[in-house]
Amino acid sequence: MSDLQKNVQAAIDELVESGAERGVQVAVYRRGELLVDAVAGVADPATGRPFTSDTPVYVTSTGKGVIAAVVHVLADRGVLDYDAPISSYWPEFGIHGKDRATVRHALTHAVGVPGVPVGTTPEDIADWDRMCAVIAAAEPWWEPGTATGYHPQTFIFILGETVRRATGKSISRVLREEVAGPLGLADELFFAVPPAELPRLAVIEDAQPPMEMPAEMLAQIPFFRVVNGYTAAPLNAMPDAAYSNRSDILTSDSGATMTARALARVYDALMNGLISAGRLREVTSAAVSGMDEVNGTPATWGLGYSIGFPQALNSPTAFGMAGSGGTAAFADPATGIAVGVTKNRASFGDFSTVERVARLVADA
Repeated sequence: MSDLQKNVQAAIDELVESGAERGVQVAVYRRGELLVDAVAGVADPATGRPFTSDTPVYVTSTGKGVIAAVVHVLADRGVLDYDAPISSYWPEFGIHGKDRATVRHALTHAVGVPGVPVGTTPEDIADWDRMCAVIAAAEPWWEPGTATGYHPQTFIFILGETVRRATGKSISRVLREEVAGPLGLADELFFAVPPAELPRLAVIEDAQPPMEMPAEMLAQIPFFRVVNGYTAAPLNAMPDAAYSNRSDILTSDSGATMTARALARVYDALMNGLISAGRLREVTSAAVSGMDEVNGTPATWGLGYSIGFPQALNSPTAFGMAGSGGTAAFADPATGIAVGVTKNRASFGDFSTVERVARLVADA
């Protein structure tokens, strides 16, 4: 057993024993070799079912890195072109000036459609065709390509529907055929979870009670602002535990349910032949950098990935994505390391577990 395996296992054991976490998975790959496969805690506190390495976890926006990987595989094969208008694949999208929005803009959160209607519900999010129609009809918040702003809910629909129009297949099917199947991850890497697999999943719980905030205070936070009846963060569809355990969300193409091992393997594969070396350099280079129009914070994006993430890795070549519940996956071409971190206690905006793992990896 390597020192890194021992150190990561000890860290997550401590997090579970202290009550900071309920269940945690960590996986680390390097050039195809699984260096760390650590797990601690329980997947379902009601039954005591243990967390195992093959327990899938709903990971919210961490899944954005996987849909980006699907897009890059298709681009490598000439099925998609980064600089093609989205409307060349999805004609209905090309209204209100969105005809100038490209696949590259979607990958860099620059399309200008970060919001969904204020009243959007989980039932809406689970209805792929409904959401795609709403997004296609939306007016952009800025001219596509002139700014960047995080697209929390719309990212997967914009790219997923582009994939569907280009291939004639759902994003879940393309994931299975082009990435999960070839990498041997068909049982651990899902957008839409097959209903028969639902009993395997980790049960998500909230780290703290939902935060109540007056509307006037919310309006002062950039992420919650409303533009023409649209918001990046619809309060009725926030990804808390109740949302994340819904079967309609979990079995829809708009979901993302994955193991840490599968996440790390996808990032490892990106660096080792899943896409060409030239494409990897383009994907992981800073494409846009500036103030995020949605979060109100500085951001640097490659093609689908936050560049320099996580900060604890202290590497400008690192790239990855995090999810609102505190999960993440990332890699660093400079070292060849790829990491996945999942957990089932949703700690909104708290990435201390990810940062602790990243520091251990950096030290190693």
